[in-house]
Amino acid sequence: MKTMNKKTILTILSAITLLCSTSCGDNFLAKEPLGRYSPESLQNAAGVEGLLVGAYGMLDGIPVGTGQSDWHGSIHSWIFGDVVSDDAYKGTDAGDQPEQTFLETYQWLETNNHVRGKWSALYNGVARTNQVLQTLTKATDMDPARAAQVTAEARFLRGLYHFEAKRMWNNIPYYDETIYNSSDPSSVKISNTEDAWPKIIADFEAAISVLPAKQPGFPGRPTRYSAMAMLAKCYMFQAFDIATGTARLDNINKAKPLLDTIITSGRYTLMPQYHQNWSADPANRNNAESIFEVQYQVTAAADGGGNAGMDLAWPYNNGPGGCCGFYQPSQNLVNAHKTDPVTGLPLLDTFNETDVKSDEGVKSGDPFTAETGTLDPRLDWSVGRRSIPYMDWGTHPGRDWIRDQAYGGPYSPKKHIPEKRNSGVSGNVRRHANNYRMVRYAHVLLWAAECEVELGNLEKAREYVNLIRARAANPAGMVLTSGGTPAANYFIKEYDAPWTDAETARKAVRFEHRLEFAMEGTRFFDLVRWGIAAQTLNTFLTKEQVRRTYLNGAQFIKGKHEYYPIPFQEIVNTKVDGKDVLVQNPGYN
Repeated sequence: MKTMNKKTILTILSAITLLCSTSCGDNFLAKEPLGRYSPESLQNAAGVEGLLVGAYGMLDGIPVGTGQSDWHGSIHSWIFGDVVSDDAYKGTDAGDQPEQTFLETYQWLETNNHVRGKWSALYNGVARTNQVLQTLTKATDMDPARAAQVTAEARFLRGLYHFEAKRMWNNIPYYDETIYNSSDPSSVKISNTEDAWPKIIADFEAAISVLPAKQPGFPGRPTRYSAMAMLAKCYMFQAFDIATGTARLDNINKAKPLLDTIITSGRYTLMPQYHQNWSADPANRNNAESIFEVQYQVTAAADGGGNAGMDLAWPYNNGPGGCCGFYQPSQNLVNAHKTDPVTGLPLLDTFNETDVKSDEGVKSGDPFTAETGTLDPRLDWSVGRRSIPYMDWGTHPGRDWIRDQAYGGPYSPKKHIPEKRNSGVSGNVRRHANNYRMVRYAHVLLWAAECEVELGNLEKAREYVNLIRARAANPAGMVLTSGGTPAANYFIKEYDAPWTDAETARKAVRFEHRLEFAMEGTRFFDLVRWGIAAQTLNTFLTKEQVRRTYLNGAQFIKGKHEYYPIPFQEIVNTKVDGKDVLVQNPGYN
């Protein structure tokens, strides 16, 4: 390469100096660097809309560009909502992701990176919503009506992110736009000793008062009914004393009118077929049952898109996605789908006395006949079992799709896996555009059933539960063989006899929750809010320690494991003058 001599360089510099002395002005040396982010550049309508898109972008729980692993913050909460429950095992093998094993065995540490990753993802979302609200006040070209709706959408999202944190840690800091300052790290150093529920509720109430009943052309944006459902969900998470399980009728009476309004609005209905709620076919996304749905988009360049938070939770080896064997359904969950061969009803108290037949211990290629007893047809949409069709991926072969059957059991997850025809559009088989149905009409019906049980309206509760069961019984929605016949001995009926006993009715409603939302990331949080986590999970562990020996010694400690530990690094980061501002949850000090 040729080089310039000193004389040439001096000549160029002299020319630049002369030019700037006449045209550059006093700001010559104060130019903003190209490519640098400028908050001022976003203080307009277009900038606010872009920031709002960014706030929606955290709904998947993937903080792109932060270095956090995708699965830590997944909005599906498969680790924190199911692996720690009786619905699923961590899966894969003993040496893979030991931090998940610590969670599954209730060795919950303040230093667990999965827990901190979830915290980071949720508060990243909170920060983005507050930035929208802060910037909006400076956008003078924003249409007032649109500004009001942007505010409502941002507050809905802020309420949602704080809600997710609240059910994880209970004692959380709440940040609004008057507190959060992106240029001042000390602005977030506030205590978590004040109950966040009133402020979360206020966000959803504010959203309800402004959001429209529909969002034509924008299915991913919340509606008035989305906000009502989330507000009702807030009250349902306060509907029982978690220490005693006693109903708190004040909160039930607040949830009920919201749920009634959604039900009587006529805007939502159960889809005819159960599996339509997670089918990736475009016609099934944002369907008539969907109240709020996290939208997924995938392109060839979208490594963080397409539900990347579920990357690990695909069947192993030659199975769909070729990875990674995590998140395997438990035998207990499979057993819960047994039905009485005469009544077609669930076996509320005796379901786990004998096991649904599996291929555990059966070699690949050896003859195998699946369970012949009566089963709830929802089982084979929630769980992959040997010899049962796994959508259009083929028949589940058993061991060939399991990493270590002796460790994680014989079953594969299924609900979050798209059809083969809908996966891999970007070149990565595990990337797809199937949405996560965060709130659907079935949730509303079963929350309403819970309310009716506690208020003594048992027959109304039975009516709601029967709507759910009638849909599950639709023969057109059952898993079928290639010949068009049911893949197993499916037999499910509605509750025909009147409900006269509140305790039995309560048990039936909660059991229906488990069957309807199996492997959707909600089970652990439901057990906690009902106040039955310790009893249910320790009973589960007693038997599971025989099936899965790595669970030996695992115990759910009442008063501790209802909530996760506040991440140690977050406590360190928020110290003021060397003193802790965030208070650790009980049992972790």
